[in-house]
Amino acid sequence: MPTDLGGGAKLFVESSHVLPVVSIVVVLRSGAAHDPPGKEGLSRATARMLRRGCVGMSAMDVERTIDRLGSEIGSEVASSSTAIAGQVLVRNLDAFVDLLARMLAEPSFDDDELGRLLRETHAELLESLDNDRALADRFFRKKLFGDHAYGRTTRGTAASVAEIDGNAVRAHHRAHYVRGNAIVAIAGDITAEKAETVARKLLSALPDLPYVESGLEDPPPLPGRHLVFVDKPERSQTQILIGSLGTSAHDLDHVPLVVANAIFGGTFTSRLTREVRGKRGWSYGASSRMGVDKKRHSFVMWTFPAQGDAAPCAALELELLDKLVTTGVTDREVRFIQKYLTRSWAFEVDTANKRVHQAVDVEVLELPSDYYSAHLANVAAVTAESASLAVRTRVDPKNLVVTVVGTAKTTLDAIKAAIPSLESTEIVPYDAEAK
Repeated sequence: MPTDLGGGAKLFVESSHVLPVVSIVVVLRSGAAHDPPGKEGLSRATARMLRRGCVGMSAMDVERTIDRLGSEIGSEVASSSTAIAGQVLVRNLDAFVDLLARMLAEPSFDDDELGRLLRETHAELLESLDNDRALADRFFRKKLFGDHAYGRTTRGTAASVAEIDGNAVRAHHRAHYVRGNAIVAIAGDITAEKAETVARKLLSALPDLPYVESGLEDPPPLPGRHLVFVDKPERSQTQILIGSLGTSAHDLDHVPLVVANAIFGGTFTSRLTREVRGKRGWSYGASSRMGVDKKRHSFVMWTFPAQGDAAPCAALELELLDKLVTTGVTDREVRFIQKYLTRSWAFEVDTANKRVHQAVDVEVLELPSDYYSAHLANVAAVTAESASLAVRTRVDPKNLVVTVVGTAKTTLDAIKAAIPSLESTEIVPYDAEAK
């Protein structure tokens, strides 16, 4: 159970005395979903600026102190959360907490440092153009989710990053770095009593203001089949993502759908892997996954065949998905995957850090309170009938987004011919958002 720190803040602790190390993460219940339209990337820029100077310390002072303490500090921004995480030896814990508390509450937001950060971000956007997998994911989400927050990039675009300035960063910090928005998770060589002292110190200088609601709703469905071809010259290989809206953790059929997805594309022996890689050798990897967040997220299949194999690979994936929906899964497949998921669960809870982060996920993503604690029992209760019904209910092969990163002049026509009943086709230059 969490400890109430007052004002809406909570503390989760998972003690483990195996190593003299303490891990701390301060999680805010807000992330990229709170970025104003046209300023995508603001949450990420604000979090990264915490390390670039605070009251009484320059960016170089902060870096030297982190090194001197033998510690680590980093940040990560997702759609629904911002995490400031660190790790330190027990003997340096108090000094580390003093530093982290100052960084959280009193960042200097120096204009020169912000300018450097934004230039670095722009360079990262250009560098990301070399990552075809990331390009496919970005354009897939943009098409599937549209104007919904899940369609935004946490890093931002060249245009949105150019709109971020010191005033925007300071305003974002004032609104979101508040007690009511904060969750502290501490794992490692520490007692519950000491952890509470640490947590209260970390949040002591944050304004006593409430959590800022995002007003996030479920993303609307996108009817029909839509092809987004991300045109990148001289590719020998493609990246293909095919998917639709998927599951919500609050669906009664959530776990049966997760089990069905594991059968379809969640393991090295799944249907997708056997058919795409094992039998035909079209893609070294072939998988599917169900995203989980505050609201309904995506179901997506992923392959990366050669240009010449892209069209038959996409056609096969559509055929396999249609078969999954129409005929469902078998008792034998369910029994096998239940054993696999039960045995592999040990690797999800084998460290204090993993266990405490599960508790944080439940809180931040507003998951059912027993989402993790009842996982094994819920998996064991799935039947072939319930898993098959979940797929028929949640996945419709007639409503899909197909995103391909490849070379249009050599691959586009074949891809279009491989996807019957296309509602729309969009050809996007791979560098469209970095210009």
